[in-house]
Parts: sequence; C-alpha cells; structure tokens
Amino acid sequence: MGRRSRKRSASAPAASPPGPAIARDAAEATPPRAAGTTDPVATPRAAGTPAGTTDTVATPRGARTTTPRRPPAPPTRRARLEDAPKAPWSPFPLVELTILFGIVLIVLGFAGVADRRALFLVCGFALVTLAALELSLREHFAGYRSHSTLLAGAAAVVVDVPLFFLTSLPQEVLLIVGVAVFGVAFYGLRSVFRRRTGGIGFRA
Repeated sequence: MGRRSRKRSASAPAASPPGPAIARDAAEATPPRAAGTTDPVATPRAAGTPAGTTDTVATPRGARTTTPRRPPAPPTRRARLEDAPKAPWSPFPLVELTILFGIVLIVLGFAGVADRRALFLVCGFALVTLAALELSLREHFAGYRSHSTLLAGAAAVVVDVPLFFLTSLPQEVLLIVGVAVFGVAFYGLRSVFRRRTGGIGFRA
C-alpha cells in the first residue's frame, strides 16, 4: 500500500499556483493605452485638493464665432430711403391713391361744367392737402424729414380761417394771430424733430 500511494503521488502532475494565472488573465483583459497617456490614478493631485478627489482636466471647447455688431449710422442731414417710416396701412398705397384721386378731381374741376367745377376743385384740393399733411406729420415726428415750416403754416391757417369767417376781427389782428401761431408751432415742431434725430434741426 505504501508503494502504490507513493507512485500515484509521483505520477500526478504538480498543480500550478493560481496567482500567476490570474495576473496573466487580468493583463490580457486590460486594453492597451495609447502612447503618451498616463494613468489617472498616478496623476498627482494639486496642492490643497482634498483627499479622495480626482483632478479633472478641462477640455477646451471651440470658440464661438459671433458676428460683429454694426455700429449705428451717425445722424446725417440727408434722409435715406430705407429709413422712411411705414404707414399703419402699409403696404396699401392709401396716400398715393388719395393724392391721385384729388388730382383727378382738380382736373375735372378745371375742365368740367360750371355747376360742378367748384365742388370738384374743393374736394380735389382737400384730398391732396389731407394726404400731404398726413405724410408730412408721419415723416416729421419719425425724424425722417423736417416739415416744420409746412406744418407750422398749416397750423396758422387752421387757426386763422375759422376766425376770418366766424368773427369780425380786422385783418391786422388776424395777421398777428397767424404769425404768433406760426412762430410757436415752428419752435415746437423743430424741438420735436431735434429730439428725434439727436440734435439735427433740419433734414431733407
């Protein structure tokens, strides 16, 4: 019995220790790192960093390209067409059609019969005047073009005409009233236009 047991133990291969095999399998399972990279565990922490924290390297992002903002154009004494104020009913050409219809009535008034001539002339001039005043007011208060003289004259006429027909004031008084209204309106309109344009009192 003793000899057989010794033969069996001698013929059985010696079992290899498990340590080297496990280390070899772990080495084969670990993917190779690219050249120039370092182990994040071996990276030294910066001074003052609490223990247990890892340093993170911020990856630079691509700089965002922004279009430079164009500076506002300096105020000039020449009105640009692209700065013209839009009417509330734009793009319908209401002012242009009103002026055209008024001109047609004026032509019919001059070429018409005697009983319709006055009516056509009054309606035609009224339509042209209203359309021109609307356009002048819109451009003036938008700071596009200056119409201080035209609007001040219209204000003087609006005040003097009712006084002429409804009162018996002499013409000298009406003239003084008209000049006073014109001066006050002109000063106010010019001040408004200067505030709209940043100091420019006239623009054509």
